[in-house]
Amino acid sequence: MSPLTRSDLLELTADALIALANAGFVKRAQKDIAEGNLPGIEQHDDGTVTARYADGQVTTLPPGKTLRDAQCTCPASGLCRHRVTLVLAYQAHAQAAAPSADADSTTPGTEAPWCPSELADAISTLPAAVQAQAVKLAAARPIIKLTAWQAQSTTPMARLPLCNVRFFSRSSLAHARCDCQQGSGCAHVVVAIWAFQQAHAQRADFVEATVELQPVHTDGEEMSISPLQVADAIQAIDTIRQLANQLWLEGTMQPALAVTSRFEQAQRACTALGWCWVSESLSQLQQSIQDLHARSSRVDGDLILNQLSQLLARLAAAQHADQLTWQGQLPPIPASQILGIGIKGQVALDHLRLVSLGALCWADNQHEGAQLVFVDPDTLAITVLARSWPKMDDQQSNTTLADRRVVGQPLHRLATSQIVTKSAKRHANGLLEIASNTRQTNVLPLSSSSWDNLPAPLRQPSLAALRNYLQHQPPGFTRPLQVIEHVHVLPVANVMDWGWDAANQILQANLQIAEVGDEDEPSNDESLLLCLRHNPASPHAVDRLAHVLAGENGVIHAVAGMVQTVDGRLVMTPLAIMTDRQAHVLAFGPLGHKPTQALPSYAPDRATSDLQTMLGNTCALLSQWLRQGLRHQGQTALTRARDQAALLLQNGLTHCAQALTDTVDSLGNPSPADLANNLAVLHILLGELSEIE
Repeated sequence: MSPLTRSDLLELTADALIALANAGFVKRAQKDIAEGNLPGIEQHDDGTVTARYADGQVTTLPPGKTLRDAQCTCPASGLCRHRVTLVLAYQAHAQAAAPSADADSTTPGTEAPWCPSELADAISTLPAAVQAQAVKLAAARPIIKLTAWQAQSTTPMARLPLCNVRFFSRSSLAHARCDCQQGSGCAHVVVAIWAFQQAHAQRADFVEATVELQPVHTDGEEMSISPLQVADAIQAIDTIRQLANQLWLEGTMQPALAVTSRFEQAQRACTALGWCWVSESLSQLQQSIQDLHARSSRVDGDLILNQLSQLLARLAAAQHADQLTWQGQLPPIPASQILGIGIKGQVALDHLRLVSLGALCWADNQHEGAQLVFVDPDTLAITVLARSWPKMDDQQSNTTLADRRVVGQPLHRLATSQIVTKSAKRHANGLLEIASNTRQTNVLPLSSSSWDNLPAPLRQPSLAALRNYLQHQPPGFTRPLQVIEHVHVLPVANVMDWGWDAANQILQANLQIAEVGDEDEPSNDESLLLCLRHNPASPHAVDRLAHVLAGENGVIHAVAGMVQTVDGRLVMTPLAIMTDRQAHVLAFGPLGHKPTQALPSYAPDRATSDLQTMLGNTCALLSQWLRQGLRHQGQTALTRARDQAALLLQNGLTHCAQALTDTVDSLGNPSPADLANNLAVLHILLGELSEIE
């Protein structure tokens, strides 16, 4: 028998085994090891490990193979507890056989810092077809975000446009785990290693890095995507700006057919150039305009104004990508990242576990729908499961939106669950598809501790940490475009006060944020402002939140929602509340109480500053223009705009005042070329200023 020298098995931690197998098998194996039910372990001269169990089963794991490739005599067709137990038993035997002085060397997770670039030589052992596919993926110059080994609890990770790769072993490529359907040994793993090589060459001690992967040379020739045709790019940008000008001049309430052809022309141009994020921005903008006409609850003038401004800003940022930095701390952001070049389609995922963070509901004249928000706790990827249905009269159906079924489950149950599935597909923008085959999908209820182990940056320990994270994010128009952004989980120490703002139809609450059991008391200087606006598509959401805030459903431990900074203050739109009893998804779930008859009135703890009032009035003016059209504004509206520009100038906002004045002056031109760009710059400046306290 050879000595126990399989370092790849000694490096696998319990978390790694959960990712490579599943939590149930790992817990069962840990229990058997703790009780002393160890199988007989034998390592052969070629490195193959054999485990012989008391029940007569035999498991064999050759070197360079994953747990899924191990052979076992038990009836299980796939992974089984014997395969997982083999690894833990091997570690236990190795630790028992090692001298006490060398005990640390056989303990999983105690290895020295390392980089997955060390595995580059193992790429040659993969099939030629996998290597060729990796070269093809690299030719598209994907933008890859890397997290290096920092401590024993940190796993090196590469975030590709459509999937994530984690490296659990420094000595075996077989234990690299991709969340695509293949799982391991795929082209994504190869691309991730190349990205780590590139980042390591630039800076050996990097902690986090974003690289634009360079094309890989094969047989002395460089493979790359077709060169960007400058004339085509200029034409595409001009088409989008003409569309934006038409929306500003004629208004978003103009008949949809008036702009349909321009949207189609712009989409064709972006598709031909491979500008994924620009194409996605156009799709979201067009959908929002359609929602506006259909009187949908998920859209308002501010949303369309923001989408249009971000679209034009994305184009401008890509044109000046070599000069673009954020707070002087980031390297220039590649134009390919801003435009989304090389990002295509969707990817089928392997074994996937999702934890619900809540839901959003919407309705219009003819349809109703929901967006269920989930997080993959292993990679922290936020995904959205979206569905819509035609509205039906009460006489046709008594099914409510909460009772609509997806994956064999009603929405209200799915929104308070964990999902384990092998039939999911994820789009680049975070949309999730799950096949209706219930045999490959299990739905388990959320427990009161389901959010406890979610790491940063999703779960932040304090408002200061969250604020620091948000401040160091690059502008939204340079990031990949997602269906939903800035979703975070925060621990709640105390509900300070809450009440109903009847004028604005918003339930508001001030929450002290701190981890339960922290030695430091939560600061009274700042609190999280919770704001839930009444939504006709979720008519009982306000009552549910009121009952939870009142303590009728247990002590609040955490809150999940979308965060933004307003007037220097962190404001969250809550999606779900976690108490010591259960999770409460505000959009769904049984009421459990009669609707609240009278809510306490809410008095703001501080008045809106003059600066914020002025900025808000300017944004309201822009929203009115975009909705009604600048060509349809009367002289009174234009006079109001000039007065607003003068007020901005008096308060030192020179650029904002100039952009507003230029807009009014340009209306005499039948086709003002810079109109849309000026207004986009103005709106983005107003947004940045509104975050200042």
